[in-house]
Amino acid sequence: MIESLLVANRGEIARRIIRTGRRLGIRTIAVHSEADGALPFVTEADEAVCVGPANPAQSYRNVEAILEAARSTGAQAIHPGYGFLSENADFARTVEGSGLIWVGPGADAITAMGDKINARNLMAAAGVPVAPGTTEPAADLDAAVAAAAEIGYPVMVKAAAGGGGMGMGVAADEAALRTEYDKVRAFAERMFGDGSVLIERYFPRVRHVEVQILGLADGRVVALGERECSVQRRNQKLVEESPSPAVSPELRERFLAAAVRAGEAVNYRNAGTVECLLDPSTQEFFFLEMNTRLQVEHPVTEYVYGVDLVEEQLRVAAGLVPTFDPDALAPRGHAIELRINAEEPKRFLPGPGAITTWNEPAGAGVRVDSGYVAGNTVTPFYDSLMAKLIVSGDTREEAVERARAAVAQFEIAGPKCNLPFFAELLENPEFLSGDYDTGIVSRMR
Repeated sequence: MIESLLVANRGEIARRIIRTGRRLGIRTIAVHSEADGALPFVTEADEAVCVGPANPAQSYRNVEAILEAARSTGAQAIHPGYGFLSENADFARTVEGSGLIWVGPGADAITAMGDKINARNLMAAAGVPVAPGTTEPAADLDAAVAAAAEIGYPVMVKAAAGGGGMGMGVAADEAALRTEYDKVRAFAERMFGDGSVLIERYFPRVRHVEVQILGLADGRVVALGERECSVQRRNQKLVEESPSPAVSPELRERFLAAAVRAGEAVNYRNAGTVECLLDPSTQEFFFLEMNTRLQVEHPVTEYVYGVDLVEEQLRVAAGLVPTFDPDALAPRGHAIELRINAEEPKRFLPGPGAITTWNEPAGAGVRVDSGYVAGNTVTPFYDSLMAKLIVSGDTREEAVERARAAVAQFEIAGPKCNLPFFAELLENPEFLSGDYDTGIVSRMR
């Protein structure tokens, strides 16, 4: 097993990786910005190195500073968490070129899946269903208009290099397309340094379902079930659950088989997620993208499949066999994750601030992965995620009931907080029925 691990991230995911490292007897090293020096992940690591100012470009995305931290502390491996440099193929190559172990998929797989158009074409060739759309970037507005006319409105306008729900717009007709194309292209150039745009069919009523895959050290790719991710605001997830209440055993088999084919097509190693759109009216699903990293919502899979995905990542990176039997994977019970963000609960606008009260819920089937404690400050420099509240039960109904109790017990004061939204959602008849889609939040608002 790896003996020393540098965690190239912050907040709850850094803390969560450090927790598994400690359990496995691995020496852990945290890197942090000047703004994060007082956060729990810094003090909980065996060592900590400040890598720069609050600006992520000067700290958490500062490749040379992170590599120097690894060299100075004698780190053997680097785990990137999610976000920041986690899906940066150049960083992965640089880490391995420096003689360190990269705890993630190979750089070639990251590159292949990083461009949405290339990923779509690869998946189609591998027999994974893809939605009708362009097979190359729309070179200009006229090309986009022509593509949309062939695909049929409404269409989704997407940044080819985007991810995490960013760089997307919907056009119901040509006039809207002309506006959205310019908007998405400008956003993509600004955020990703690549203005390439693709056009694909938009499904007004759709569910967002993803499959957790793990590429093992022996070359096999296995699927650890699906997660429902349809509770979203601004195309970004707020709630995830596993198993999906929309997925029958027969549909699950098709989902998992397609996800394994997707991983095999790029010789995938380590943890990744194949995200899909599910049309509930036809039970057809279509490839959306592959996230070549650990997902925020990985804990629900851990509960339902009885694995520690961070440990499995470390084992793959070290060339070891998994702790589980790949031929005997089966879901047990139900798990739900709620993303506790520093944002007001109506319009979901950010509300950072100093934390004056922080009391976490506890009890059977309750887990909190948090990045903060009372006395810390949620700054405006990073993502608004403060904690993840994960609940589990033998049934979905039991998990929902535990989620209600845990939300009521969770006390946070200081920053804005979206806990009241979850209290509302957990009483919403549409959510309780399990028959909901990606429009549920907009219907609640």
